[in-house]
Amino acid sequence: MAAMAVAGGGGGLGFSLNLSHHRRPSSIIISPSSSLSSSSSSSSSRRLRKPFAVKMTATLDEKTKSYSLRKSEEAFNKAKDIWNKTWYPKAVDHLMTEKPWYVVDANDKILGRLASTIAVTIRGKNLGTYTPSQDMGAFVIVVNAEKVAVSGKKRTQKLYRRHSGRPGGMKVETFNQLQQRIPERIIEHAVRGMLPKGPLGRRLFHHLKVYKGPNHPHEAQQPKDLPLRDKRIQMEK
Repeated sequence: MAAMAVAGGGGGLGFSLNLSHHRRPSSIIISPSSSLSSSSSSSSSRRLRKPFAVKMTATLDEKTKSYSLRKSEEAFNKAKDIWNKTWYPKAVDHLMTEKPWYVVDANDKILGRLASTIAVTIRGKNLGTYTPSQDMGAFVIVVNAEKVAVSGKKRTQKLYRRHSGRPGGMKVETFNQLQQRIPERIIEHAVRGMLPKGPLGRRLFHHLKVYKGPNHPHEAQQPKDLPLRDKRIQMEK
């Protein structure tokens, strides 16, 4: 039990508050005290960091001649937290089974503009519940990955590099070469660069499903068409 002295009014009468060792005690006992203690005041005040918004009633114990302030457990549970007012998503707010699915056809879509739209959707930045540290986005399916378009001379000038990890193991190929070999990797590489770097980004990357051709194996998820607000995303022929 820790004691905290509180000064009274007028004649210098003090009260000592006996607090239980819990951070939020279920009762506070007030008893008359003739001396004030300042050393225990700081230690007791550190335990009560969060103020209570609960009404407490004082009752007089005839045997001990002391007042006790008690509150019910129900009133404690209904206490209003006046410090944490910012909304933060709970686990039920971003369940994996409740996330929406979208599908987009990459036929004649500009690579960079398509990748930025996909990254925003996967990240959840288009939602009012967006939270930087949480996975609030959706799943995105991309079909016809081999028909994605680029502007200018990027088909022959844009290079993709990979390394085997051994000395002299650098492999370089152009956009055209990679599109003929693994067309899905082009869109994956573009979207991955627009996601966060770290555990969250690696988890979000699995929400991207890229396929060659018009078919995909996710009909059970009933994907909707991905809304494309960028009017310049379509390649002009």
